[in-house]
Amino acid sequence: MPINLDELKNATNLRSRRPRNGASFVAPVDGRAHVSGERTVPLLQQTIPALLSDSVSKYGTLDAAVFVEQDKRFTWSELSDTVDALAAGFLALGLAKGDRVGIWSPNRWEWLVTQFATARIGLILVNINPAYRLVELDYALNKVGCKALVTSAEFKNSDYLGMIETLAPEIATATPGKLDAKKLPALKIVIRMGEENSPGMFNFADVLAMAGRDEHDSLDRISEGLKPGDAINIQFTSGTTGAPKGATLTHNNIVNNGNFVTSAIRLTADDRLC
Repeated sequence: MPINLDELKNATNLRSRRPRNGASFVAPVDGRAHVSGERTVPLLQQTIPALLSDSVSKYGTLDAAVFVEQDKRFTWSELSDTVDALAAGFLALGLAKGDRVGIWSPNRWEWLVTQFATARIGLILVNINPAYRLVELDYALNKVGCKALVTSAEFKNSDYLGMIETLAPEIATATPGKLDAKKLPALKIVIRMGEENSPGMFNFADVLAMAGRDEHDSLDRISEGLKPGDAINIQFTSGTTGAPKGATLTHNNIVNNGNFVTSAIRLTADDRLC
């Protein structure tokens, strides 16, 4: 029997428009792509700083994170204090809401603290793939206009500091925080992890201790002015069909994703997630 293309097309359209789980279908409005149906669980309307504050109130002395390879452990209260120190340090460096801060590193405690610290004051953390090489690093930093970069010294066979110095040879003689690189015009601040110092870069520990009373006193005021829909993070796609694209996530995206995942796998405060 010959295939009736019109019938096939109609059947496909019906299947694609059939709501799941008995939810009623709501057609797009005014040609917009956003479609919503019934919600059995309301979305949380919280920012990352507010959520961290709640966790500190509930679980202050309990473990929040353990980094075995670095022999580093945080309770929720310790994590919050370290986040505040770094956020205040970012303010002391002149960073302000909306500035993009890149992070180029494998899993380290500094990575976790940086994510919470940027969210604390409305900065946008840009995840740089740890496997990126020179060309990809150049593309990512310039694509989103990173003003600051927090970086490990190396990872596996990748010399991160060497690649940064290749892209921005001016850093060898630059005053930390005042980089003026021809190939990376937006990048002004480079912060390196680890105990050693590098020319033209701040050490991560120095930034933690950099802020004064004014910066610390302004943290709560800044956080209270943030909205759940504010951007918090940019992640680059894999780039399989072209150049990687920067996907922007908000506080809402990350908070609700975490809430639904922990609910689905039934995590509680008594569990350990490795």
